Amino acid sequence: MIETTIEIHHGDCLVVLPSIESASVDLIYLDPPFFTGKKHSLTSRDRRHQYSFSDAWLSADNYAAFLYDRLCELYRALAPHGSIFFHCNRDSAHIARNVLDEIFSSEFFRSEIIWHYLRWSNSKTALLPSHQTIYYYTKSADYTFNPIWNEYSPSTNIDQILQRRARDQHNKVVYQRDLLGNIITDGSKKGVPLSDVWDIPFLNPKARERTGYPTQKPLTLLERIIELSSDEGNIVLDPFCGSGTTLVAAKLLGRHAIGIDISEDAIGVSRERLNNPVKSKSILMERGREAYRNADQSALSYLSGLDYVPVHRNGGIDAILTQELSGTPVPVRVQREEETLLEAAIKLHRAAQGKGIRTMYLVATKPGGYMPLDGQLPQGVVVVESPALVIREHLSTIGDSRQSN
Repeated sequence: MIETTIEIHHGDCLVVLPSIESASVDLIYLDPPFFTGKKHSLTSRDRRHQYSFSDAWLSADNYAAFLYDRLCELYRALAPHGSIFFHCNRDSAHIARNVLDEIFSSEFFRSEIIWHYLRWSNSKTALLPSHQTIYYYTKSADYTFNPIWNEYSPSTNIDQILQRRARDQHNKVVYQRDLLGNIITDGSKKGVPLSDVWDIPFLNPKARERTGYPTQKPLTLLERIIELSSDEGNIVLDPFCGSGTTLVAAKLLGRHAIGIDISEDAIGVSRERLNNPVKSKSILMERGREAYRNADQSALSYLSGLDYVPVHRNGGIDAILTQELSGTPVPVRVQREEETLLEAAIKLHRAAQGKGIRTMYLVATKPGGYMPLDGQLPQGVVVVESPALVIREHLSTIGDSRQSN
């Protein structure tokens, strides 16, 4: 990998950008304020620093003017083959798109990238926000683009992969054939081109790369952008570099980088990260979301007729009932074939400890009565017999009574 240089400037990017040579930057990524009308603040993991910035504006016009002035400078600094990625959310997307169209031209709009992630929320009056938007523009029709390929969907059949397709005289997609009627193959296959929906996990609070800076983005997201639209040795610019994610990603990928931020705290965090780059390993991205769907389906079959949410990745709880009891959640576990009632009760109780849960249900599936030999179950565990167990015990009782007669 080539030796890279990273410049970090403290100040308003509107003031700093004129010092950057025209048409000298190959790629721009910016994650400016989102027009949320809020003050954002977080504390670092070691509790020594608190980072914050204000995202309050007088009006939408005021915010648009803020973007316009800075995007004009960014346009000047961008090389003819360069690209710009503008990160925004539902509060600012409509404003940003208008400004970007005016400066970069709708002709050179390339994609509306949806960064999709899953986050916990108690939202009950609206749809759960689970994505942000990244607008992708280029400065001209001749731009740097490095295709990224993904594996085929499991639902894709072998014909779709191997056979060349075309449109017939009725504009319908058909498999191509030669003059003898033989199928024409589609050559070597690399996979499916990267789409405009990116499923990249949000940084969780315990991630190794987490700094505590508000709005910090995952390195994986910036690495994808940099790999897609720049080459090794290119210059990447982030005029709102915040915690320095773009700069770290550029350094790891062999690009030069320029970062600008108005916050001294942000500049400090960026310098620290560049001195010791850390990237979290995402098991989710390596394995895929489906790998986490490991709820025991045979156990859940005992809960048919109940409204519940299956629980994955937990050794003690199989499901949570959708109905609360006295304002607290109600977990359920189904006794396994290889465990005693007491062993199942202990696993359930341990999994529920420290979560404010008062009542938990254990479904007994094996004969032997409700209680262990000493008559003691962990506090809050209520044992109910499964229908199958009830029927088996009833049949056994009837059989015993008939034999005695």
